[in-house]
Amino acid sequence: MDLFEKTTKKLNFDIAREAGVYPYFHALSSGQDTQVIMEGRDTVMIGSNNYLGLTSHPRVIAAGVEALKKYGSGCSGSRFLNGTLDIHIKLEEELAEFLHKEAVMTFSTGFQSNLGIISGICGMGDVVLCDKENHASIYDGIKLSYAKMVRYKHSDMQDLEERLQAVPQSSGILIVTDGVFSMSGEICKLPEIVALAKKYGARVMVDDAHGLGVLGEHGRGTAEHFGLEDEVDIIMGTFSKSLASLGGYMAASRRVIDYVKHVSRPYIFSASITPASVACARESLAVLREEPQRVKALADAADYMRKGLKARGVSIIESTTPIVPIYVYEDEKAFVACKLLLERGVYVNPVVSPATPVGYALLRTSYTATHTHEQLDRAMDAIKEVLDILEVK
Repeated sequence: MDLFEKTTKKLNFDIAREAGVYPYFHALSSGQDTQVIMEGRDTVMIGSNNYLGLTSHPRVIAAGVEALKKYGSGCSGSRFLNGTLDIHIKLEEELAEFLHKEAVMTFSTGFQSNLGIISGICGMGDVVLCDKENHASIYDGIKLSYAKMVRYKHSDMQDLEERLQAVPQSSGILIVTDGVFSMSGEICKLPEIVALAKKYGARVMVDDAHGLGVLGEHGRGTAEHFGLEDEVDIIMGTFSKSLASLGGYMAASRRVIDYVKHVSRPYIFSASITPASVACARESLAVLREEPQRVKALADAADYMRKGLKARGVSIIESTTPIVPIYVYEDEKAFVACKLLLERGVYVNPVVSPATPVGYALLRTSYTATHTHEQLDRAMDAIKEVLDILEVK
């Protein structure tokens, strides 16, 4: 059998292209902001993870430019060898202080962070308990670790406990959960997870990619939101969302960080974060610390959208985060809805099977602290109009 035979079959994306509703890889000719130029059209962006609105902040941009001038375009090596800059170390120290953890290590991407953390700390004979709706990078990190993966039903604490009871006492146990689940916007049941971890001698890791800058009085994320910062063993996060850059991190005890630095293959064998990306993440963190009101502004924008959509008769998936999903149920309707919305100057993300169960396709909308009411009203009116055209209730 030819290896490439699978590529010749007609797949869903081919059918979408033929129907003129292909929703992916739309090109922007402007910076990422609440209003963008997408394929030549002035567009309200409600499909981005630019939660605090810092990708266009003058201080963040200036910091990136200065780092590019001072350090050049790249590091030409891994952190393990020649790729550590003084600003890498400063970023890690500043993040550790902000997150109330002893130490932080950084990775070149958020996806790589989960690969590097889980495969570094877990191995043969260990067991990883994984929420079924966790991010794909968590699943891949577990596979890379050779630990046994045990999935529990989404946010089902009874199922989690039953699976913990079945783990051999000789195994190391890690419970991994998204802090904020990226498709639904739901917050994990962290207090219950921590209690079960204590009961069964497990460690807890929270993927806070969508929690940093979103939850907690100061934007420190899910653990701060619940007052459990001292109870979570590992916090993972990204720079590509609230911190307006690229990269990821692991926050934990100093000894655990030191261990992972010396055994994690995705960390040791990858080039370090570019200087400009480091500087932008540092400056974004500084802005967040100086302007915690951005966290409230973000929550206010999402609340305004939830209330406005309900007032227009649009059914949404309830959440308290900046992620507001709207069911359209059928994959085809999700693609058509995105096309019609883009024609009306509004961008949203389609989420279809297998990312959701068949028959539960949705439009994933997400918001930014700097969205204006005028932009949000324009988006809501367009959503209502398109859903009425498609007869989505």
